[in-house]
Amino acid sequence: MPISIAVAMLCWGRVRGPQPVRILSRLVMIVFCQITAVVMVFVMVNNANLIYGSWEDLLGTGNHVRAVPSIPPAEQPVPAAGGTAGAQPTAGGDAAKPKLTQQFRGVNDPAVPGDVQKTDLKGPVSGVDGEVLVWLPPQYNDPAFKDKKFPVVELIPGYPGSSSTWYGTLKVSEQLKPLMQQGKVAPFILVSPRTLLLGGHQDAGCTDIPGKINADAWLTRDVPQMVMDNFRADPSPERWGIAGYSAGAHCAAKLSLAHPNRYRAGVALSGYNDPAVEKDSLVGKDAKLREANNPVNILKSAQQPPKVSLYVSGNKGDGFEDGQAIAAVAKAPTTVQVQEATGPHTTDQWKALVPGVFEWLTGVIPVQ
Repeated sequence: MPISIAVAMLCWGRVRGPQPVRILSRLVMIVFCQITAVVMVFVMVNNANLIYGSWEDLLGTGNHVRAVPSIPPAEQPVPAAGGTAGAQPTAGGDAAKPKLTQQFRGVNDPAVPGDVQKTDLKGPVSGVDGEVLVWLPPQYNDPAFKDKKFPVVELIPGYPGSSSTWYGTLKVSEQLKPLMQQGKVAPFILVSPRTLLLGGHQDAGCTDIPGKINADAWLTRDVPQMVMDNFRADPSPERWGIAGYSAGAHCAAKLSLAHPNRYRAGVALSGYNDPAVEKDSLVGKDAKLREANNPVNILKSAQQPPKVSLYVSGNKGDGFEDGQAIAAVAKAPTTVQVQEATGPHTTDQWKALVPGVFEWLTGVIPVQ
């Protein structure tokens, strides 16, 4: 912006021609200065909150759907020690598939800590392609833990949102690292996958939409399998959690309740139950999908209550009542803790909640 102002001041008195031309030229200079000011403010806000990860995300020109294959059943039992099938599937449920061996690199974003790794995953089950960011706890490379497998938490951003936001804006790894070193928080592997998957400013709502996208399978099948294939991640669903804020909170609540064979715990910060709350949600625009993807209805229609612990935080009118609605229909072994928040719908509030949320998660998925 300073450059545009300087250019306008330099040229202001040098405009030649008839008076209408001079007036029009100066109006163009003023408009140009205003546009650059707006762009600069947007870039500053985006850099602070990591709302969009790229210009194509902002413009809605990106599309990360390679194919929309039919999704095979995920409930494949894990062979027991004696060779017979046990009753417990893995978190990803696709242990028999070829390994998703990946190459990792730095994120190359000054807002994201240097110990966060990034890979580009082509989801074999979902047909979705996207980046996945991974952070390893301090114990991971400690020789004393070389034979240990670690619990995992998937981190879901809001909409629109970037896979970097949890690390760069909410400072999740920087806040948790000392708490893990002190033994106050379990040494979770933290995983943040891309969730902005469709072009045209459309929200997939973390849902498998026939003929359109397999966003649920991307998050609950491909990403967990990749993590287990590349890191010492515990495959048991008892050791997996999922957390999100805003639209990501909706995803965390519904995915944890819908997939107890993959997640033991879910954290929803300032979320909602009705997908139609998000105006760009394709799920909210389809009556059947809208009903099926409401966490309240997921619990009501479950053949048996899922063994999932859910933590819901929100202000009145911003997720609190939605949490109460989930708690009202939950039956053991499902547990729902609803915490009223007092802050606004901002990353500053969610950032402040991170330590307490992960201490709660440690109570559900304890240190081993």
